[in-house]
Amino acid sequence: MASLLNSVPSIKLSNFSNNNPLRSSQISSPFCLSFSRRRLVVRATETDKEVKAQAPDKAPAAGGSSINQILGIKGAKQETDKWKIRVQLTKPVTWPPLVWGVVCGAAASGNFHWTPEDVAKSIVCMLMSGPFLTGYTQTINDWYDREIDAINEPYRPIPSGAISGQEVINQIWVLLLGGLGLAGILDVWAGHDFPTIFYLALGGSLLSYIYSAPPLKLKQNGWIGNFALGASYISLPWWAGQALFGTLTPDIIVLTLLYSVAGLGIAIVNDFKSIEGDRAMRLQSLPVAFGSEAAKWICVGAIDITQISVAGYLLGAGKPYYALALLGLIAPQVFFQFKYFLKDPVKYDVKYQASAQPFLILGLLVTALATSH
Repeated sequence: MASLLNSVPSIKLSNFSNNNPLRSSQISSPFCLSFSRRRLVVRATETDKEVKAQAPDKAPAAGGSSINQILGIKGAKQETDKWKIRVQLTKPVTWPPLVWGVVCGAAASGNFHWTPEDVAKSIVCMLMSGPFLTGYTQTINDWYDREIDAINEPYRPIPSGAISGQEVINQIWVLLLGGLGLAGILDVWAGHDFPTIFYLALGGSLLSYIYSAPPLKLKQNGWIGNFALGASYISLPWWAGQALFGTLTPDIIVLTLLYSVAGLGIAIVNDFKSIEGDRAMRLQSLPVAFGSEAAKWICVGAIDITQISVAGYLLGAGKPYYALALLGLIAPQVFFQFKYFLKDPVKYDVKYQASAQPFLILGLLVTALATSH
């Protein structure tokens, strides 16, 4: 395990002010990367750029929801309790797809049994994928989005100064190392000769970093960034669950990467509320690059065509009942797309995702069960 950790990128973080990072005259700048033959070294540098949060046109809704705050979604109550703010940064509302991905991977392995040991393994894998590594992803994304949030949502925890920069960095490290530690434990528990789950967790963590952080900052490109996000939410937890109880096969890897195109569509849903900030920061999200109207259709097309293609694959593989079940789950998603998302993707984004996404994730399970037989 020690030798594995020696191969992890060395990350040195310094000069983070304990004050609000957006009100400090010097803040940590985007990380700069230098490559050597032995390892990747990431050092923080300094910049004189000053970022000031602009006052919102209007304050958040009075008496915001405590539930929204703890879930990390808009309409949140303004909190001063640091632990509630820490949970908010991890966006628990984003954990269920990862947890469900582990369930799908375990189901696809064909080797999961309802024994106390297998249930315990799956719970630890869910904790790794959800609260730890997804929490790490969401926190680091908020950290590098603090300038955009200062424009779009200046009352969020980081741009508002409700939590200091150093506290955010500490949280990032705790969640990252905790997730990697759980991955190593799962490899030992599963009796792996090769630490498959650890390397999946390490690769996913690196992907999360380069998604949010300069100079690569994959999210600057709507196509690459959203596909990377979709793969992180669909493929990686599935692979972890399947590797924990069985063996990953090339056909499963290809199938889940195809499903990640649907994840690309889901990721676009969240881009509409950030158009103003993305445009100001020159991020080429799809709504910025193509306009809201075209981006809406790209979004629903990616979600629907991907699932229809997977249904076709299942039909061709001689599994017509699974294919029909998947098609049946696509129909209500299309209904809610027209009812909510295509009408107003900003106003109805939460309603749309709450209504349509349960059918998408049930479709994932149908596909997993189909591949296990």
